[in-house]
Formats: sequence, C-alpha cells, structure tokens
Amino acid sequence: MNTDLTQTTHLNDDVTIAMSERIARIKARMAQACARAGRTPDEVTLLPVSKTFDDQAIRRAVSLGYKRFGENRTQEIAQKTPLLADCEIQWVVIGQLQTNKAKEVARLAHELQSLDRMELAEALDRRLQLEGRSIDVLVQVKTSPEETKAGLDPVELIPFLKKLSGFQTLRVRGLMTMAILSEDQAAVRRCFAQLRQLRDQARQEGIVGIELDRLSMGMSGDFELAIEEGSTEIRVGSAIFGARDYTA
Repeated sequence: MNTDLTQTTHLNDDVTIAMSERIARIKARMAQACARAGRTPDEVTLLPVSKTFDDQAIRRAVSLGYKRFGENRTQEIAQKTPLLADCEIQWVVIGQLQTNKAKEVARLAHELQSLDRMELAEALDRRLQLEGRSIDVLVQVKTSPEETKAGLDPVELIPFLKKLSGFQTLRVRGLMTMAILSEDQAAVRRCFAQLRQLRDQARQEGIVGIELDRLSMGMSGDFELAIEEGSTEIRVGSAIFGARDYTA
C-alpha cells in the first residue's frame, strides 16, 4: 500500500500528516503480529472504516493510497458517493444489512462482508441482476456468545455456502467475524481461531465456485490477536481517522 504523501491528491496538511503517522503505527503493529505468527506483512490488508467521517477525511486517506473503505450504513455510502465521485472509491459494506437495503448495495457497493442469511442473498441476487453487476461477498459467522453480535450460526456455514454457489452475482471470497468484547484475550482469540477452523473445514468440502482465501477479522482493539490467528484483513476506523463524533 502506497503511503507516500506526494502521491494522488496531495493533501499535505497537518491533519493528513497526522493520519499518515497513525497509519504507520498501525502498520508497525501489524508487522510485529505477523512476525510473531511466522507470516509476512503483505498477507494482511488494512481496511479503513470511514463510517461517520466526512468526505474530506476520506480524501486524506485516498491521498495516502487507500481506495477501499468500510461503511456500516448504505445511507452514508449514498451520501458520500457523489462527493467523492472523482476518487474511484470501492465501498465495502461491513455492517448488518436489512434486506430492504439490497438495492443500495447492488447499486453502490463493491463488496459486502456481512452476508449472513439466504433471504439477503436472494434479494441481492435479484437486484444485482437488474443492475447487471456482481460483487464480492464474505459470509459473516457468529463466533461470539454475545447476543448483540450478528452472523450465521457456525453449524449452518457449509450448507449456506453450498447454496451460495448457485448465485452467479455473488462472488464468495471468504468469511468475516467480530470477536467477543472482552479483556480476556484467550476468549477473543478463540473467536478468531474458530473462524479459521471453519474456513479450513469448508475448504475440505471443495464447493465449486466458492473461494475462501480471505478472513476479515480484527478491529482496533484486537487486530493483533486476529492476525496471529490468520486474519487477512483488519477493519480499523478511529485509530486511523481520529475520534468519532456520533452526535453529528
């Protein structure tokens, strides 16, 4: 990933420089986690999560070489897309998605990381066919015991993947999860290890048309554990952009 401040849109102000420094610190921690796990840093991608941040904040990240941005809500994507039309951004939906939002995803998103039920897959397929598009998807699996966490029940994963193989508009690339929010690192690590094990089991099934090369797991507070357990992409927001203002 190119982090040269002379590239792209040249937003060389103090805020951009501070963002570059924060990203550098994150990348250093990523590299250290990779070293502990016997992996190379290029095996793990950093996905900036831009939810609640404005178009200028995203432009600064674009100037640092980033094109893919994670968002929770399709409404925010719809608002930001025209403001950033010149940036060739690829929007990644990472939040829990209502079926009635399939139209916006089919029209605006490059990728969905929170596919967790057949009703949603069918709605997306219908809308994508109308748009003449296909998108990458990750299946979200619930590995945390918390009721607030979304995702497919692990025992349903392989049957679900087999059904997804019939949708030509949905390119299944891997799995996603959110770990338990806990100070107990062993409990957090188990969530990530379970997703990796589920991926390995699903691969053994050899489902035609299903690629499971990617594991999206790990956020600001736990991404080092996720990397040690096999994550290929971490989702980081405020550690890149700064504190969120949820009152805006």
